[in-house]
This record gives sequence, structure tokens and C-alpha cells, in this order.
Amino acid sequence: MITLGIETSCDETASAVLSDGKVLSSEISSSVHLHSRYGGVVPEIASRHHVEYIYPVAQKALKDARIKPKDIDLVAVTLGPGLPGSLLVGMSFAKALSFSEEKPLIGINHVHAHLFSSFINEEGKCCIKDKFPFIGMVISGGHTSIYKCDSLKNFTPIGRTKDDAVGEAFDKVAKVLGLGYPGGPRVEERAARFKGEDVVPFPRALLQDKEDLDFSFSGIKTAVMYYWRDSSKTEEEIDRICFSFQEAVVDVVVKKVLRAIKKTGLKRLAVGGGVINNEAMRSRLAEEAERKGIELFLPDEAYCTDNAAMIAALGEALHEEGLQDELTLNADPGIY
Repeated sequence: MITLGIETSCDETASAVLSDGKVLSSEISSSVHLHSRYGGVVPEIASRHHVEYIYPVAQKALKDARIKPKDIDLVAVTLGPGLPGSLLVGMSFAKALSFSEEKPLIGINHVHAHLFSSFINEEGKCCIKDKFPFIGMVISGGHTSIYKCDSLKNFTPIGRTKDDAVGEAFDKVAKVLGLGYPGGPRVEERAARFKGEDVVPFPRALLQDKEDLDFSFSGIKTAVMYYWRDSSKTEEEIDRICFSFQEAVVDVVVKKVLRAIKKTGLKRLAVGGGVINNEAMRSRLAEEAERKGIELFLPDEAYCTDNAAMIAALGEALHEEGLQDELTLNADPGIY
């Protein structure tokens, strides 16, 4: 079973080839450098980058895997959620390839695929089939959600952000502090420099109701803005604010996901998305999981950010379950 994955939901143009669930190649071309001057992703720029790079990226993935287009058994592509223009490029390319090579096509939910990335092991082999049910969490630039995952076709949302996603909050705080874009790695780098004990008590929103699994990060972003406005604005103060902000976000994420574990009684947790690259987040989750006897699955660094290996892996698994999608362009981007 040879599957070609295509991912163009935001600012990464990605393609990957899998053979029976094993990653043979995974290529990514990011346009993040084009968005830096604007402090965030510009949809039109992202779309144009996809148009320019989708063919060479897919060609490189096939070449690295030593696969020809005629050898593909399935084309899997991100259907949504994402930027409409960016998604259109990937879907158009996938439909053209599927039509020309007479291969089946399947559309994939981008967020669900992030959860799938947690089960791609060090050898590049996906091993999710015997892991259901589990609690899944996606923390990225555009998403902060908790799911109860009962099967490949049953991902039930039980918690989500009411405003900013985690990654979005990192980017906005970085902008307030003048650290540039993307903000996540820069805030994390500055937080690691803080060695003091005088931590700023930034708010931890929505932790009072012990049944609530939703998130809110707009308040902490505003708190950072006002604190910075009245601060001494030294380099040391930036380090202190970054550390304090990061600690507050990690506290909320960890406490909420542990609530979900307790509420459902499940003892298996998978966390995906770009923000799980954050070492403080990974470490705290690992510590709590070990302390509470939770089986934890985290993606390798290569599969944290948007990538096509996770799209191909989920597509192949769903195809084996008998699912196929002709991918009409007016399809609901929230379904397969």
C-alpha cells in the first residue's frame, strides 16, 4: 500500500510517501520567512507559495521514496480546517493527480491528523490501531482542543479554546515584547534564560470550575501587554515575562488535560501540534503522566508542525476501513 500525502492548510507546503504505514519520505517547504515582516501568516502570500512549491515538493517526496506516480495506491490530502486559498491549492493538486493516475482520493481532517502524528514511532511506522480509546489534545498555532478518541471515525471534542489558541498567544506575546515572528520558539528561548525566582503571577483562566475543559488565553495575553507597558523594559525583564507567561500557559494546558483524563477514566494520552515542540510543555506532561500512571504519546520533532506524513498515515488507515472521498470543492472542511 503506497500512499502520497499532501498538506497545505497554512504556510507549510508538504508532501510525504508512506508504504504500509511506514514513512518513506517527508518533505516540507515553509513560507514562514515571507510572513515574518508582517508578524503573522498572510493568506495570499501563503497561497502563492503553495502554488509555486506544491509540484517540486511532491516530486521530491516521490524521488526520495523511489516511487513513481503510477505506483501510488492512494492520494490523501488535507480537506480542512485551514486557510481556504491554501487548502484549495493542495486539493486541486491532489484531485488532478488522482484523476490522471486513476487512483482513489481521500480528504483528511488536519486536526485529527495531528493526533495521529503522536503514533508515528522513531522508525517512521504508525502504530495507532490498538491504542483506542484515548484522550487526544492538539495544541498549535490555530488550535487548542481536547478529544475523546474512540475509533478512527469517532473523535469527539470535549474541550476547546474560547478565543486564542496556545500558539497564537505565544505569537502575540512575542509581538508585544518585540521578539518577532514566529513567537513560540523565541519566547521559549528567552524563558530558558530566566534563572530567578520572582515569577510574575499571570492569570490562569477557566481553572475554577473543575468540570470545565475549555480554554481561554486572551486574558493572559492582555495581562502581559499591560505588565510590559509599566515594566523597566530591560532584557532581563523580557526573560522574566517570557518564563512567567510560559509557566502560566503550561499550567493551564496540563491541568485541563488531566481533568479530561480523570473525567473520562482513560489512562492513555496523545498530544500533537506545533506547540508540543516546547520543551517545558513536553517535560511537564511527561512528569505528570509518569506520576499518574498515564501512557503518553508525543510526536517526534519532525512530526510536531504541519506535515504530510500524518495526513498520509491517517488517510491510509481510513482507506483500509473502506472510506473514500471524491473531494468535491464545496465539501464541509470539518469532515472527511
